[in-house]
Amino acid sequence: MYPTLIHEWFHEVWNRGDANAARRLLATDGILYNLDQEGHDFRGPEHFLEFFERYRGAFPDMEVTVEDVIQSGDTLAGRWSVKGTHRGATLGFEATNRPVAIDGMSFCKVRDGKIVEGWNVFDTAAMMKQLGFTMVPPKA
Repeated sequence: MYPTLIHEWFHEVWNRGDANAARRLLATDGILYNLDQEGHDFRGPEHFLEFFERYRGAFPDMEVTVEDVIQSGDTLAGRWSVKGTHRGATLGFEATNRPVAIDGMSFCKVRDGKIVEGWNVFDTAAMMKQLGFTMVPPKA
């Protein structure tokens, strides 16, 4: 049904909000590197779902569009864009009710139809700016 696992991941997990799809598509020993703003790695579906619930809670109308995917052997690389409205306080601050539109990229290694390793980069600075926050560098 989906051309790639990246398409399935973003549509089923993020667009539909299906936590069971995350359990089905991320290997139990799978690891998602440096996924959040603090640089944490998330191991296995249950740990990933903590991150997922924060972002889906903050942006319940989130819509991810997969723009491009390249596959080489067991590795997929995808470029995507996301739009949503900040309606929840699950990121640690009150909802701003502002729309956001950001871009990102994902690389993943696949084994037996599941993600076993994933690297994600998305523009959190642009997201925070669209939410009305200024990011100030630390003092030297």
